[in-house]
Amino acid sequence: MEIERASIQNLFSYGTLQRETIQLATFGRKLEGRPDVLVGYSSSLVPISDQQVVENTGETHYRNILFTGEASDLIEGTVFEVTHAELRSADSYEADENYERITVVLKSGTKAWVFMHRP
Repeated sequence: MEIERASIQNLFSYGTLQRETIQLATFGRKLEGRPDVLVGYSSSLVPISDQQVVENTGETHYRNILFTGEASDLIEGTVFEVTHAELRSADSYEADENYERITVVLKSGTKAWVFMHRP
């Protein structure tokens, strides 16, 4: 799939959006990505209240990130190049009212969007 470079957004995933089946269902294609690291965040778990999500993913908790500011706290994941339209699809996938999309700078220096659960 040829994507116009001007419409590219970086999306960092540390959870289910790294799965091919979720990518196909959410974006209609398998995303190409590269490993990267989010520095200054730790990992936590949030219960999934939507039974359909539990059935689709086979998981009962979402992975979440918490800002700590500590350089020793690292979240490994994958940064994907997506279009604006695909970013809106990711918004729909992460539609839980307590999730927000924020921008971060990854260890590589790449600026990317990431989804974070707000307590």
